[in-house]
Amino acid sequence: MARTISIGNQDFESIRKNNYFYIDKTYFIKEWWESGDTVTLITRPRRFGKTLTISMLEQFFSNRYADRKDLFEGLSVWKNLEYQELQGTYPVISLSFANIK
Repeated sequence: MARTISIGNQDFESIRKNNYFYIDKTYFIKEWWESGDTVTLITRPRRFGKTLTISMLEQFFSNRYADRKDLFEGLSVWKNLEYQELQGTYPVISLSFANIK
């Protein structure tokens, strides 16, 4: 059965929980973590997934999601044991201005 494409959905948990079509971008977590950057600026054109990427990062690192390993099972970041242990280990503050006009 074909998966539903959830247009405009910016919540990583909702996409994974409802098994919506998702192009795996979790390798970005590994690339970003290993880059050692002091500051990261994510710039992309409008409607290119900035909020969804931030949602994914928040839910990966946040200790509020420590018991939600199911969100990342089967995705590329989960293939490395180091990142399985890293998931859900940090306090995270996430702000989104996506709904501000």
